[in-house]
Amino acid sequence: MSKTLYDKLWDTHVVVDRDDGNSLIYIDRNIIHEVTSAQAFEGLRTQGRPLWRADSIFAVADHQVPTTDRAKGLDGFTDLIAREQVETLDSNCRDYGIQQFLLSDPRQGIVHIVGPEQGITLPGMSVVCGDSHTSTHGALAALAQGIGTSDLEHVFATQCLLQRKCRNLRVEVNGELGAGVSAKDLALHIIRLLGSAGGNGYAIEYAGETVRALSVEGRFTLCNMTIEAGARTGLVAFDEVTEAYVRSRPYAPKGEDFVQALDCWRALYSDPSAVFDKQLTIDAATVAPSVSWGVRPDQTLAINECIPRLSDAESPEQRSDWQRALAYMGLAEGTALSDIAVDQVFIGSCTNGRIEDLRAAAGCVKGRTKHSDVKRVLVVPGSGEVKRQAEQEGLDEIFRAAGFEWREPGCSMCNAMNPDQLAAGERCASTSNRNFEGRQGYRGRTHLVSPVMAVAAAIHGRLFDCREDLA
Repeated sequence: MSKTLYDKLWDTHVVVDRDDGNSLIYIDRNIIHEVTSAQAFEGLRTQGRPLWRADSIFAVADHQVPTTDRAKGLDGFTDLIAREQVETLDSNCRDYGIQQFLLSDPRQGIVHIVGPEQGITLPGMSVVCGDSHTSTHGALAALAQGIGTSDLEHVFATQCLLQRKCRNLRVEVNGELGAGVSAKDLALHIIRLLGSAGGNGYAIEYAGETVRALSVEGRFTLCNMTIEAGARTGLVAFDEVTEAYVRSRPYAPKGEDFVQALDCWRALYSDPSAVFDKQLTIDAATVAPSVSWGVRPDQTLAINECIPRLSDAESPEQRSDWQRALAYMGLAEGTALSDIAVDQVFIGSCTNGRIEDLRAAAGCVKGRTKHSDVKRVLVVPGSGEVKRQAEQEGLDEIFRAAGFEWREPGCSMCNAMNPDQLAAGERCASTSNRNFEGRQGYRGRTHLVSPVMAVAAAIHGRLFDCREDLA
């Protein structure tokens, strides 16, 4: 029987199918951070349960860590609650014998960047993390999904996860992306088409010649944003690009073990006659540099468009959503996106904090400087390895020369759980993944963009079509 990639991954991890429609699936890898793990560990202690498999877990603090004064370690924290959560993670890892990348470890960074780049995440694995953007890891043909605290405790105690199988959604993209158009623009375009709930109940597989032409970094970006369309996980089939990426990773198999693993990994694709429950086909030529204008990622437009008018809403519910978004964002209907000034710019996050993203940004800003009306531009590498490589290539000097701030690894301004935040009413062009109300700070206003578009906003002081600079 022909199977989709998701079917294959699911079937190889099912422990038992239950009569209620749920299944227990085995979890190969559990990556934890400081925000969601403490309650799960406390649950183990309260119930007197042991940790099932400590060697399946890797830990790294990322959400709340400061991106300055890293040499001070825990003394660099200004938020005492954030410090306590990191200290609690450190303590739990010591108590349970869990491998951890401490703040002082050169490998420290964002969970969804550290996992793949270290080979902690590998093709064919089932991967969980107490963070919704765990879907990122699916770019390596892994079954990766975010889970809540109670599920995390269940995985700690049993190495299994109870859930209902998803339906299959294939997003096929063919053709060549235009100049200045990146995987981030493609992700925003897909979410715009599907809507914020269009992927509910689905696992999305990204396919087609455009996706195959993407680097693994671009595929990570696509899968990272999958959750913003409501889907549980995103996937890309294993191919030569994936193989080249995982081959040299520190935790990847070596020698004959790698050869054997490769034999299994090469079967991680959807069979040609596999049936999908839903399909979306996109011509890559229709994708433009994109910008979110509202308070959900699906409220997105091409940079050369104008904010919609309420009279164009297709339903009373959509009109109400638009009205709320306009009020929060402080925007008027019909405004051209390119007329919107920004106060800050953020380049980083698990969506766009990889070396490819920083290279693209540096290539656009070299020899130029930020606009005087832009208060600050934060460039935050996604991991210590990304930071090291960027500095080896001199990217940090390019950013500093442009008046940008070069920071230490962490989630930074993506989530307003650390000192890097917007002030009320400030507007930010951000390479992160969510533009929810207050996501980057109380009453802060977020416009989601690609790294190249973020640089264009920093240089011009407003949302700007990067294709004009490239030309």
